Amino acid sequence: MSGRMNRGQEKRDTGVENEQTGNPIIIKTFGTFSLMYNGRSLAGQKAMESQFAYLMQMVLHYRRDGISREAVEEVLFGDRDVDDPRHAFRTVLYNARKKLEKTLGKLPDGGDYIIQKDGMLYWTDDVPVEEDAALFENLWQQAEAERNRDERLRLLLEALHTYTGEFLGAYVGFLWVAAEERRYRILFCRCVEEIVELLRNRQDYIQMQKVGEYASRISPFSDWEAVTMEALIGMGRYEEADRLYADTAQIYFEERGLKPSQKLLDSLKQLGDQFEHPYEAVGLIQENLNENREKSGPYVCSYPVFQGIYQMLGRMSERSGQSVYLMLCTVVDSKGNPMKEGAQLEELSARLGEAIVHSIRRSDVVNRYGSGQYLILLLNITLESCRIVQKRIDRMFLSSRQRTGVSYHVSSILQDE
Repeated sequence: MSGRMNRGQEKRDTGVENEQTGNPIIIKTFGTFSLMYNGRSLAGQKAMESQFAYLMQMVLHYRRDGISREAVEEVLFGDRDVDDPRHAFRTVLYNARKKLEKTLGKLPDGGDYIIQKDGMLYWTDDVPVEEDAALFENLWQQAEAERNRDERLRLLLEALHTYTGEFLGAYVGFLWVAAEERRYRILFCRCVEEIVELLRNRQDYIQMQKVGEYASRISPFSDWEAVTMEALIGMGRYEEADRLYADTAQIYFEERGLKPSQKLLDSLKQLGDQFEHPYEAVGLIQENLNENREKSGPYVCSYPVFQGIYQMLGRMSERSGQSVYLMLCTVVDSKGNPMKEGAQLEELSARLGEAIVHSIRRSDVVNRYGSGQYLILLLNITLESCRIVQKRIDRMFLSSRQRTGVSYHVSSILQDE
Protein backbone atom coordinates (compact mmCIF):
# COMPACT_ATOMS: atom_id res chain seq x y z
CA MET A 1 0.00 0.00 0.00
CA SER A 2 2.86 2.40 0.81
CA GLY A 3 4.04 2.14 -2.80
CA ARG A 4 0.94 4.04 -3.92
CA MET A 5 1.73 6.96 -1.66
CA ASN A 6 3.72 9.65 -3.42
CA ARG A 7 5.68 10.74 -0.36
CA GLY A 8 8.33 12.83 -2.21
CA GLN A 9 11.52 12.92 -0.20
CA GLU A 10 12.58 16.22 -1.78
CA LYS A 11 9.45 18.07 -0.61
CA ARG A 12 9.14 18.37 3.18
CA ASP A 13 7.05 21.16 4.67
CA THR A 14 7.76 22.97 7.89
CA GLY A 15 4.67 21.82 9.75
CA VAL A 16 3.18 25.29 9.31
CA GLU A 17 1.93 26.11 5.81
CA ASN A 18 3.37 29.16 4.09
CA GLU A 19 0.07 30.29 2.53
CA GLN A 20 -1.69 31.02 5.79
CA THR A 21 -4.97 32.83 5.29
CA GLY A 22 -6.55 32.17 8.67
CA ASN A 23 -6.42 30.05 11.78
CA PRO A 24 -4.70 26.70 11.19
CA ILE A 25 -6.02 23.22 11.68
CA ILE A 26 -3.83 21.67 14.36
CA ILE A 27 -3.29 17.94 14.03
CA LYS A 28 -1.50 16.07 16.81
CA THR A 29 -0.18 12.68 15.74
CA PHE A 30 2.46 11.85 18.37
CA GLY A 31 1.10 10.05 21.43
CA THR A 32 -2.62 10.75 21.30
CA PHE A 33 -4.41 11.83 18.12
CA SER A 34 -6.37 15.07 18.01
CA LEU A 35 -7.70 17.35 15.29
CA MET A 36 -8.43 20.90 16.43
CA TYR A 37 -9.64 24.15 14.90
CA ASN A 38 -10.09 27.35 16.94
CA GLY A 39 -9.80 25.28 20.10
CA ARG A 40 -12.59 22.91 19.08
CA SER A 41 -12.24 19.27 18.07
CA LEU A 42 -13.02 18.43 14.45
CA ALA A 43 -13.37 14.77 15.38
CA GLY A 44 -15.10 14.19 18.70
CA GLN A 45 -14.22 11.30 20.98
CA LYS A 46 -16.81 9.02 19.37
CA ALA A 47 -15.61 10.02 15.89
CA MET A 48 -11.96 9.09 16.50
CA GLU A 49 -12.60 5.66 14.96
CA SER A 50 -14.74 7.05 12.15
CA GLN A 51 -14.05 7.15 8.43
CA PHE A 52 -13.87 10.95 8.69
CA ALA A 53 -10.97 10.68 11.17
CA TYR A 54 -9.15 8.12 8.99
CA LEU A 55 -9.63 10.29 5.90
CA MET A 56 -8.38 13.44 7.63
CA GLN A 57 -5.34 11.68 9.08
CA MET A 58 -4.20 10.63 5.62
CA VAL A 59 -5.11 13.75 3.68
CA LEU A 60 -3.59 16.17 6.22
CA HIS A 61 -0.46 14.09 6.74
CA TYR A 62 0.18 13.76 2.99
CA ARG A 63 -1.26 17.22 2.23
CA ARG A 64 1.65 18.37 0.06
CA ASP A 65 2.64 15.29 -1.92
CA GLY A 66 -0.85 13.81 -1.97
CA ILE A 67 -2.15 10.33 -1.36
CA SER A 68 -3.75 8.01 -3.89
CA ARG A 69 -7.49 7.45 -3.80
CA GLU A 70 -6.86 3.67 -3.87
CA ALA A 71 -4.75 3.90 -0.73
CA VAL A 72 -7.50 5.85 1.03
CA GLU A 73 -10.17 3.37 -0.09
CA GLU A 74 -8.10 0.49 1.25
CA VAL A 75 -7.99 2.10 4.70
CA LEU A 76 -11.65 3.16 4.68
CA PHE A 77 -13.13 -0.08 3.44
CA GLY A 78 -10.39 -2.70 3.87
CA ASP A 79 -11.73 -6.21 3.42
CA ARG A 80 -15.35 -5.10 3.77
CA ASP A 81 -17.70 -6.32 1.08
CA VAL A 82 -18.62 -2.99 -0.57
CA ASP A 83 -20.76 -3.28 -3.71
CA ASP A 84 -19.52 -0.04 -5.26
CA PRO A 85 -16.28 1.25 -3.66
CA ARG A 86 -16.26 4.33 -5.91
CA HIS A 87 -19.75 5.34 -4.78
CA ALA A 88 -18.93 4.58 -1.13
CA PHE A 89 -15.77 6.70 -1.40
CA ARG A 90 -17.71 9.63 -2.92
CA THR A 91 -20.19 9.39 -0.04
CA VAL A 92 -17.40 9.57 2.57
CA LEU A 93 -15.85 12.52 0.74
CA TYR A 94 -19.22 14.33 0.49
CA ASN A 95 -19.93 13.85 4.21
CA ALA A 96 -16.41 15.06 5.07
CA ARG A 97 -16.91 18.20 2.98
CA LYS A 98 -20.20 18.96 4.73
CA LYS A 99 -18.61 18.47 8.14
CA LEU A 100 -15.67 20.71 7.25
CA GLU A 101 -17.91 23.44 5.83
CA LYS A 102 -20.02 23.36 8.97
CA THR A 103 -16.93 23.88 11.13
CA LEU A 104 -14.64 25.95 8.92
CA GLY A 105 -17.19 27.67 6.68
CA LYS A 106 -17.30 27.59 2.91
CA LEU A 107 -14.20 28.60 0.97
CA PRO A 108 -14.47 32.04 -0.69
CA ASP A 109 -14.09 30.63 -4.21
CA GLY A 110 -16.48 27.77 -3.54
CA GLY A 111 -13.65 25.24 -3.78
CA ASP A 112 -13.18 21.98 -1.88
CA TYR A 113 -11.04 21.45 1.18
CA ILE A 114 -10.02 18.03 -0.12
CA ILE A 115 -8.90 18.34 -3.73
CA GLN A 116 -8.92 15.41 -6.19
CA LYS A 117 -6.49 15.47 -9.10
CA ASP A 118 -5.23 12.61 -11.28
CA GLY A 119 -6.32 9.95 -8.80
CA MET A 120 -4.61 11.76 -5.87
CA LEU A 121 -6.05 13.62 -2.89
CA TYR A 122 -4.55 16.88 -1.58
CA TRP A 123 -5.47 19.40 1.10
CA THR A 124 -6.32 22.94 0.00
CA ASP A 125 -3.71 25.69 0.37
CA ASP A 126 -6.44 28.04 1.59
CA VAL A 127 -6.50 26.55 5.10
CA PRO A 128 -3.14 26.26 6.92
CA VAL A 129 -2.19 23.15 8.84
CA GLU A 130 0.11 22.68 11.82
CA GLU A 131 1.24 19.08 12.35
CA ASP A 132 3.62 17.94 15.09
CA ALA A 133 5.08 15.18 12.90
CA ALA A 134 5.95 17.64 10.10
CA LEU A 135 7.45 20.08 12.60
CA PHE A 136 9.55 17.31 14.14
CA GLU A 137 10.88 16.20 10.77
CA ASN A 138 11.59 19.77 9.67
CA LEU A 139 13.55 20.52 12.85
CA TRP A 140 15.53 17.32 12.34
CA GLN A 141 16.40 18.30 8.75
CA GLN A 142 17.41 21.82 9.83
CA ALA A 143 19.68 20.33 12.50
CA GLU A 144 21.28 17.97 9.99
CA ALA A 145 22.12 20.90 7.72
CA GLU A 146 23.38 23.12 10.57
CA ARG A 147 27.16 23.39 11.05
CA ASN A 148 27.13 25.53 14.20
CA ARG A 149 27.13 23.06 17.08
CA ASP A 150 25.23 25.31 19.49
CA GLU A 151 22.44 25.92 16.99
CA ARG A 152 22.45 22.26 15.96
CA LEU A 153 21.99 21.19 19.58
CA ARG A 154 19.18 23.72 20.05
CA LEU A 155 17.32 22.39 16.99
CA LEU A 156 17.81 18.77 18.04
CA LEU A 157 16.51 19.45 21.55
CA GLU A 158 13.46 21.21 20.12
CA ALA A 159 12.85 18.25 17.81
CA LEU A 160 13.31 15.83 20.71
CA HIS A 161 10.56 17.45 22.76
CA THR A 162 8.24 17.69 19.76
CA TYR A 163 8.20 13.89 19.65
CA THR A 164 5.84 12.97 22.49
CA GLY A 165 5.04 9.35 21.67
CA GLU A 166 4.35 6.88 18.87
CA PHE A 167 2.98 8.25 15.63
CA LEU A 168 -0.79 7.57 15.72
CA GLY A 169 -0.12 4.78 18.20
CA ALA A 170 -3.79 3.76 18.42
CA TYR A 171 -3.93 3.23 14.64
CA VAL A 172 -0.79 1.16 13.96
CA GLY A 173 -2.99 -1.59 12.55
CA PHE A 174 -3.05 0.40 9.32
CA LEU A 175 -0.01 -0.31 7.14
CA TRP A 176 0.62 3.32 6.28
CA VAL A 177 0.60 4.27 9.97
CA ALA A 178 2.95 1.41 10.91
CA ALA A 179 5.42 2.47 8.20
CA GLU A 180 5.40 6.11 9.29
CA GLU A 181 5.57 5.17 12.98
CA ARG A 182 8.72 3.18 12.33
CA ARG A 183 10.25 6.00 10.28
CA TYR A 184 9.63 8.61 12.98
CA ARG A 185 10.85 6.29 15.73
CA ILE A 186 14.13 5.81 13.85
CA LEU A 187 14.49 9.59 13.50
CA PHE A 188 13.78 9.99 17.23
CA CYS A 189 16.50 7.47 18.09
CA ARG A 190 19.00 9.24 15.83
CA CYS A 191 18.00 12.53 17.41
CA VAL A 192 18.69 11.22 20.93
CA GLU A 193 22.02 9.69 19.89
CA GLU A 194 23.24 12.91 18.27
CA ILE A 195 22.17 15.02 21.26
CA VAL A 196 23.99 12.67 23.62
CA GLU A 197 27.15 12.82 21.53
CA LEU A 198 27.11 16.64 21.56
CA LEU A 199 26.45 16.75 25.31
CA ARG A 200 29.11 14.12 25.99
CA ASN A 201 31.72 16.22 24.21
CA ARG A 202 30.69 19.20 26.34
CA GLN A 203 30.57 17.08 29.49
CA ASP A 204 27.12 18.56 30.08
CA TYR A 205 25.93 15.69 32.23
CA ILE A 206 23.00 17.58 33.78
CA GLN A 207 21.39 18.04 30.35
CA MET A 208 22.34 14.48 29.38
CA GLN A 209 20.50 13.12 32.42
CA LYS A 210 17.37 15.06 31.43
CA VAL A 211 17.58 13.73 27.86
CA GLY A 212 18.02 10.13 29.06
CA GLU A 213 15.07 10.38 31.42
CA TYR A 214 12.85 11.99 28.76
CA ALA A 215 13.75 9.36 26.15
CA SER A 216 13.12 6.54 28.63
CA ARG A 217 9.70 7.97 29.47
CA ILE A 218 8.63 8.61 25.86
CA SER A 219 10.05 5.38 24.45
CA PRO A 220 10.22 2.85 27.33
CA PHE A 221 12.15 -0.42 27.12
CA SER A 222 14.49 1.06 24.50
CA ASP A 223 17.73 1.07 26.52
CA TRP A 224 17.81 4.85 27.09
CA GLU A 225 18.47 4.25 30.79
CA ALA A 226 22.11 3.78 29.75
CA VAL A 227 22.24 7.49 28.84
CA THR A 228 20.95 8.49 32.27
CA MET A 229 23.43 6.18 33.97
CA GLU A 230 26.35 7.59 31.99
CA ALA A 231 25.29 11.09 33.03
CA LEU A 232 25.04 10.11 36.70
CA ILE A 233 28.50 8.55 36.62
CA GLY A 234 29.86 11.64 34.88
CA MET A 235 28.56 13.72 37.81
CA GLY A 236 30.05 11.29 40.35
CA ARG A 237 26.63 10.15 41.57
CA TYR A 238 27.66 6.50 41.70
CA GLU A 239 25.05 5.23 44.15
CA GLU A 240 22.21 6.67 42.03
CA ALA A 241 23.72 5.05 38.92
CA ASP A 242 23.94 1.72 40.72
CA ARG A 243 20.31 1.96 41.86
CA LEU A 244 19.21 2.84 38.34
CA TYR A 245 20.96 -0.25 37.00
CA ALA A 246 19.21 -2.51 39.52
CA ASP A 247 15.80 -0.81 39.18
CA THR A 248 15.89 -0.88 35.39
CA ALA A 249 16.60 -4.61 35.27
CA GLN A 250 13.85 -5.27 37.79
CA ILE A 251 11.29 -3.21 35.85
CA TYR A 252 12.11 -5.10 32.64
CA PHE A 253 11.30 -8.34 34.45
CA GLU A 254 8.17 -7.17 36.22
CA GLU A 255 6.60 -5.26 33.32
CA ARG A 256 7.62 -7.39 30.36
CA GLY A 257 8.88 -10.65 31.86
CA LEU A 258 12.10 -10.14 29.92
CA LYS A 259 15.72 -9.54 30.73
CA PRO A 260 17.12 -6.12 29.83
CA SER A 261 18.61 -6.23 26.35
CA GLN A 262 22.20 -7.35 26.00
CA LYS A 263 23.00 -3.88 24.65
CA LEU A 264 21.78 -2.29 27.89
CA LEU A 265 23.56 -4.81 30.10
CA ASP A 266 26.83 -4.42 28.19
CA SER A 267 26.53 -0.66 28.33
CA LEU A 268 25.84 -0.61 32.05
CA LYS A 269 28.70 -3.03 32.72
CA GLN A 270 31.08 -0.87 30.69
CA LEU A 271 29.94 2.23 32.52
CA GLY A 272 30.31 0.44 35.83
CA ASP A 273 33.99 -0.08 35.05
CA GLN A 274 34.40 3.71 34.98
CA PHE A 275 33.47 4.18 38.64
CA GLU A 276 36.21 6.13 40.39
CA HIS A 277 36.49 6.67 44.11
CA PRO A 278 38.80 8.96 46.08
CA TYR A 279 41.88 7.44 47.71
CA GLU A 280 40.98 5.77 50.99
CA ALA A 281 42.62 3.40 53.47
CA VAL A 282 41.57 -0.23 53.38
CA GLY A 283 39.82 0.02 56.75
CA LEU A 284 37.52 2.78 55.56
CA ILE A 285 36.87 0.96 52.29
CA GLN A 286 35.88 -2.19 54.16
CA GLU A 287 33.64 -0.17 56.47
CA ASN A 288 31.79 1.19 53.42
CA LEU A 289 31.48 -2.28 51.90
CA ASN A 290 30.03 -3.91 55.02
CA GLU A 291 26.26 -4.06 55.37
CA ASN A 292 24.43 -3.23 58.56
CA ARG A 293 25.12 -6.22 60.83
CA GLU A 294 21.87 -5.60 62.68
CA LYS A 295 19.93 -6.47 59.54
CA SER A 296 18.30 -9.88 59.86
CA GLY A 297 16.90 -12.23 57.27
CA PRO A 298 18.26 -13.38 53.90
CA TYR A 299 19.94 -11.17 51.33
CA VAL A 300 17.18 -9.72 49.12
CA CYS A 301 18.54 -8.27 45.88
CA SER A 302 17.73 -7.26 42.31
CA TYR A 303 18.10 -9.73 39.46
CA PRO A 304 21.46 -8.39 38.13
CA VAL A 305 22.98 -8.74 41.61
CA PHE A 306 21.38 -12.19 42.00
CA GLN A 307 22.82 -13.20 38.63
CA GLY A 308 26.32 -12.10 39.70
CA ILE A 309 26.08 -14.02 42.98
CA TYR A 310 24.81 -17.12 41.14
CA GLN A 311 27.74 -17.04 38.71
CA MET A 312 30.30 -16.48 41.48
CA LEU A 313 28.89 -19.32 43.63
CA GLY A 314 28.93 -21.57 40.57
CA ARG A 315 32.66 -20.95 40.14
CA MET A 316 33.36 -21.43 43.84
CA SER A 317 31.35 -24.66 43.96
CA GLU A 318 33.38 -26.15 41.12
CA ARG A 319 36.47 -26.07 43.32
CA SER A 320 35.07 -26.45 46.83
CA GLY A 321 32.28 -28.92 46.12
CA GLN A 322 29.97 -26.74 48.22
CA SER A 323 26.32 -27.60 47.62
CA VAL A 324 24.20 -24.70 46.39
CA TYR A 325 20.63 -25.13 45.14
CA LEU A 326 18.50 -22.81 43.06
CA MET A 327 14.82 -22.83 44.01
CA LEU A 328 12.09 -21.28 41.86
CA CYS A 329 8.85 -20.54 43.72
CA THR A 330 5.72 -19.83 41.64
CA VAL A 331 2.22 -18.84 42.79
CA VAL A 332 -0.32 -21.25 41.24
CA ASP A 333 -4.10 -21.40 41.13
CA SER A 334 -6.33 -24.19 42.44
CA LYS A 335 -5.53 -26.29 39.35
CA GLY A 336 -1.78 -25.92 39.75
CA ASN A 337 -1.37 -23.49 36.86
CA PRO A 338 0.81 -20.38 37.26
CA MET A 339 -1.24 -17.25 37.90
CA LYS A 340 -0.63 -14.59 35.27
CA GLU A 341 -2.04 -11.23 36.40
CA GLY A 342 -4.51 -9.37 38.56
CA ALA A 343 -4.79 -7.70 41.95
CA GLN A 344 -5.03 -11.08 43.69
CA LEU A 345 -1.70 -12.15 42.20
CA GLU A 346 -0.01 -8.99 43.48
CA GLU A 347 -1.35 -9.61 46.97
CA LEU A 348 -0.29 -13.27 46.89
CA SER A 349 3.15 -12.32 45.54
CA ALA A 350 3.74 -9.95 48.43
CA ARG A 351 2.62 -12.63 50.90
CA LEU A 352 4.85 -15.24 49.30
CA GLY A 353 7.80 -12.85 49.55
CA GLU A 354 7.18 -12.39 53.27
CA ALA A 355 6.85 -16.15 53.77
CA ILE A 356 10.15 -16.79 51.98
CA VAL A 357 12.05 -14.10 53.90
CA HIS A 358 10.89 -15.62 57.20
CA SER A 359 11.60 -19.21 56.12
CA ILE A 360 15.20 -19.14 54.87
CA ARG A 361 18.54 -18.29 56.46
CA ARG A 362 20.54 -15.08 56.61
CA SER A 363 23.16 -16.64 54.32
CA ASP A 364 20.61 -17.38 51.57
CA VAL A 365 19.83 -15.04 48.66
CA VAL A 366 16.39 -14.17 47.26
CA ASN A 367 15.11 -12.21 44.25
CA ARG A 368 11.60 -11.42 43.07
CA TYR A 369 11.89 -12.73 39.52
CA GLY A 370 8.54 -11.44 38.29
CA SER A 371 4.86 -11.37 39.20
CA GLY A 372 4.21 -14.41 41.36
CA GLN A 373 7.75 -15.81 41.11
CA TYR A 374 10.81 -15.77 43.37
CA LEU A 375 14.32 -17.18 42.98
CA ILE A 376 16.24 -18.43 46.02
CA LEU A 377 19.87 -19.51 46.34
CA LEU A 378 20.20 -21.98 49.23
CA LEU A 379 23.81 -22.45 50.40
CA ASN A 380 25.38 -25.48 52.11
CA ILE A 381 22.20 -27.51 52.05
CA THR A 382 21.03 -30.94 50.96
CA LEU A 383 18.18 -31.73 48.60
CA GLU A 384 16.23 -33.16 51.54
CA SER A 385 16.71 -29.92 53.46
CA CYS A 386 15.35 -28.03 50.44
CA ARG A 387 12.10 -29.93 50.88
CA ILE A 388 12.02 -28.84 54.52
CA VAL A 389 12.40 -25.23 53.36
CA GLN A 390 9.45 -25.72 51.01
CA LYS A 391 7.26 -27.01 53.84
CA ARG A 392 8.33 -24.06 56.01
CA ILE A 393 7.34 -21.59 53.25
CA ASP A 394 3.99 -23.36 52.78
CA ARG A 395 3.23 -23.14 56.50
CA MET A 396 3.88 -19.38 56.41
CA PHE A 397 2.02 -18.80 53.15
CA LEU A 398 -0.99 -21.14 53.10
CA SER A 399 -4.18 -20.65 55.08
CA SER A 400 -6.84 -23.24 55.84
CA ARG A 401 -9.29 -22.08 53.14
CA GLN A 402 -6.75 -20.96 50.58
CA ARG A 403 -7.19 -22.53 47.13
CA THR A 404 -4.02 -21.10 45.64
CA GLY A 405 -0.59 -22.51 46.38
CA VAL A 406 3.09 -22.55 45.46
CA SER A 407 4.92 -24.82 43.03
CA TYR A 408 8.64 -25.44 43.53
CA HIS A 409 11.43 -26.34 41.13
CA VAL A 410 14.85 -27.08 42.60
CA SER A 411 18.17 -27.81 40.92
CA SER A 412 21.83 -27.79 41.89
CA ILE A 413 23.76 -24.91 40.32
CA LEU A 414 26.58 -27.38 39.58
CA GLN A 415 24.21 -29.44 37.45
CA ASP A 416 23.02 -26.25 35.86
CA GLU A 417 26.49 -25.23 34.72
